[in-house]
Amino acid sequence: MKETVLLTKRMRDFPSDSHLIDIYEKSNGYKVAKKTLSKSSPEEVLKEIQDSNIKGRGGAGFPTGTKWGMLVEDKEKYLVINADESEPGTFKDRILLERDPHQLIEGMIITCFAANIDKAFIYIRGEYAKPARRVQNAVEQAYSKGYLGKKIFGTNMNLDIVVHLGAGAYICGEETALLNSLEGRRGEPRLKPPFYPAVKGLYMKPTLVNNVETISSVPWIVENTGAEYNKLGVEGSTGTRIFSLSGHINKPGNYEIEMGSSFGEFVETLGEGVRNNKKIKAFIPGGASAPWLTGEQLEIKMTIDDVAKNNSMLGSGAVVMMDEDTNLVNAAKSIVSFFAHESCGQCTPCREGTTWLEMILDRVASGRGRSSDLELLLDVCDNISPGLSWPPKMTTICPLGPSAVSPITSLMKNFREEVENMIPTKVLL
Repeated sequence: MKETVLLTKRMRDFPSDSHLIDIYEKSNGYKVAKKTLSKSSPEEVLKEIQDSNIKGRGGAGFPTGTKWGMLVEDKEKYLVINADESEPGTFKDRILLERDPHQLIEGMIITCFAANIDKAFIYIRGEYAKPARRVQNAVEQAYSKGYLGKKIFGTNMNLDIVVHLGAGAYICGEETALLNSLEGRRGEPRLKPPFYPAVKGLYMKPTLVNNVETISSVPWIVENTGAEYNKLGVEGSTGTRIFSLSGHINKPGNYEIEMGSSFGEFVETLGEGVRNNKKIKAFIPGGASAPWLTGEQLEIKMTIDDVAKNNSMLGSGAVVMMDEDTNLVNAAKSIVSFFAHESCGQCTPCREGTTWLEMILDRVASGRGRSSDLELLLDVCDNISPGLSWPPKMTTICPLGPSAVSPITSLMKNFREEVENMIPTKVLL
């Protein structure tokens, strides 16, 4: 198994200065945008994106071309880049922001041309101080060259980009909570319907909200055609994707690959195997929100459809491996504690339920658990995500609550005996 390098090529060729505009232009940077604005139509660009069949790289996996096509016509429209990368185990967008920000900016220019947008925002996670500085500097460099502002590249297109730093709230990775935050409101999700961003987004105007990796892919797609991009990967999961590999493996890191290989092959080749030659007990295929898979499921293909068939998701592209020595109760508690801390508190099942789940798991993990806690955990989970099915049903506005349910249902489904063994035998019900 080898990497297929599209998005990360420049940072490998120029490891110390790939973020500079001079280096970007030396490696054909901004040429695609210049050519597109002068020789293509918005409809032609949209068709290339649709032909590529690229799906959003932020987690939801929605077809990008379809999303662009749903944008309602209005005099005021916006593009918002979701760079609030806060999903535990996910660190792919960070390298794109920090080491190749001009690729993102060029992708934004082409996107705004296709959607007739003249104002765009990049909403960056508050903890990403260095990436934010790099992006801000890149935006200023682009302005100085005439690639942003009025009549960019000597055409009639105008485009302004604003870099906005969040305040460190995970919930702002949810697109409508992000829009609220960008407007200066509390970072709380909006009801959909009616607040679909493509209809009522930022300032109640039609808005495209796309992930960093998705828009960074646009220049390659437009330059090489959507049909060529569609040849990479497999049907339903085209192109390359950057996976963040972490956990009990020998070589963690970001790897850009074509989707379609198995998780086991990924770990054994690029990850150079499991540490100390241990076996994998469980793994998370797509970020902390995703239900766990077991060590017996490493043969599953790394595609959106294959993972979905096994009742999980490829999500944010964060693959976390847990070896045979892992205390999975503690692992679940760590994830649930994160979601309990990051709940915005707007929805009662999430605000109260995640806190209860954290307390019960803490009781079990510390050896103070009761035999009744096993069913109590599932009962609380059912109040957040009725039926405990996948994809999850929700009693909440956004998926944060059900995300806290995922590790518990995974634990109780595949490793219930491990939980039972942590319950003292002489504890009253």
